Amino acid sequence: MKPRLLLAALFALVVACPSHALDLASATIADLEALMAKGELSSEKLTSLYLARIDAYDKQGPAINTVITMNPKALAEAKTLDAERKAGKIRGPLHGIPIVLKDNYDTYDLPTTGGSQLLAGSIPPDDAFVVKKLRAAGAIILAKVNLSEWAGGGGSTSGAPPEIAKLGAVPNGFSSMGLQTKNPHDLTRGPAGSSGGTGAAIAATFAQFGMGTDTGGSIRGPSSVNGLVGLKPTRGLLSRDGIIPLALSFDTGGPMARNVYDVALSLGVMTGVDAADPATKTSEGKFSTDYTKFLKVGALKGARIGVARDFMGKDAGTDAVIEAAIAKLKSLGAVIVDPVKFPPYYLQAKQGISSVIMQAEFKAQITDYLKTTKAGFPKTFDEVVAGSNDPKTGYRSPEKAFALKYSQSVALDLDDPAYLAAVNEGLALAKAVTMSLFKKHQLDAIVYPTSPRPAQPIKPSGPNPSDSPTNIANQTGFPDLIVPAGFTPEGLPVTISFFGPAYSESKLLAYGYDFEQATKARKLPL
Repeated sequence: MKPRLLLAALFALVVACPSHALDLASATIADLEALMAKGELSSEKLTSLYLARIDAYDKQGPAINTVITMNPKALAEAKTLDAERKAGKIRGPLHGIPIVLKDNYDTYDLPTTGGSQLLAGSIPPDDAFVVKKLRAAGAIILAKVNLSEWAGGGGSTSGAPPEIAKLGAVPNGFSSMGLQTKNPHDLTRGPAGSSGGTGAAIAATFAQFGMGTDTGGSIRGPSSVNGLVGLKPTRGLLSRDGIIPLALSFDTGGPMARNVYDVALSLGVMTGVDAADPATKTSEGKFSTDYTKFLKVGALKGARIGVARDFMGKDAGTDAVIEAAIAKLKSLGAVIVDPVKFPPYYLQAKQGISSVIMQAEFKAQITDYLKTTKAGFPKTFDEVVAGSNDPKTGYRSPEKAFALKYSQSVALDLDDPAYLAAVNEGLALAKAVTMSLFKKHQLDAIVYPTSPRPAQPIKPSGPNPSDSPTNIANQTGFPDLIVPAGFTPEGLPVTISFFGPAYSESKLLAYGYDFEQATKARKLPL
């Protein structure tokens, strides 16, 4: 029998409140805020419950190992927020709500490492833009959590010949700073990358929601294999200021939670134009500060939903869940357009386009970020490569050390014609191809299995498959919402992606909510 984590049996998730029992794993932010408004729950109590779960399961018991740094002031902050509430001051819709952050978000009071031991103890000068927004709305940061080092693609052998790619294949969910994170649904499997620590933490009910980042699928893969709701927003909807970059042509942050409501609420809190991130200028007049108002049962009725079958056929269990999900969408009144096919010339080119851009931009943009760190930390990409490969540092990820050195040998400069062709013509191709499908079929959204396969073993047997469709959303800059759809026969989560044109988050969240309420497909890790 495979090692499983029976979370519900190991630690009580149901909390007695004066009027009713609170199921922490299924409660929405609205549920928690209602209880706090009535005086039946305090932020201090809620924070204590989450801290107890982290204490019981993160470093001991099943040792899921999501946390890199705990916030020692979390309870004190909760008490302050309770006092503010009692005095009639409510900061915002997240007042007193505990969250976790992927450890590539800058925090002025906690280290930010990007998963690299070379940045151990590095305290940024200030909070990331979205972190400031979250704190202002009343969120409590419980912890900074693990990630695939440098967001996975920062130093990667992706696209290399198989014998080279294998040498740079980092274990699923590993970083030199946080070491190995496990998947709560099956402890022999990884949490996916790069936001695997966030995914595993939220699946294990360590916080109400968490923040990930996404460059080629790094919110969506972990949301899928951990059985969560996640959103890769439109590029420009959320500021990237203060987030360690991987490739700014693709990068975005986004929320991961156990329900659509929490994703919608947290998203609205973080939107806004930021002068420090010019991409957010495109969101002016297009963003909402309250996406919960779009969440309605019945939203799918009449919606034209295309089925992208190019990304099926890799795993029978996954496909069976998606077929059932498509049938459910139809029963909820959606007009199903099946199939919607991406042209083969683009599917064959998309991974190469991503690799060229990612390698080049990481080399330049991580250097820009490192200039903001204090003395004693690497200041350039070349120094990161050297430090990772220097025996004196005791670097704990030989695969990543190799991948960084390989990346150094192939990464182009930002004025190289091949890079410019990829970023200018390649991304224009991606957007034109994708928009042609929306227009040809008059689609509101396209659905597909977020991950063609369920959670994979921690130690890869070879190079990771590169047939995931998730990088299409990064190359186009379009939003992609992930919603739990069911489980394979082995008990591993499967999610469905709702993919739409730029700034269609309101529609996607409405469709995802309608599907979620009809299926209730998410379950505790078993």
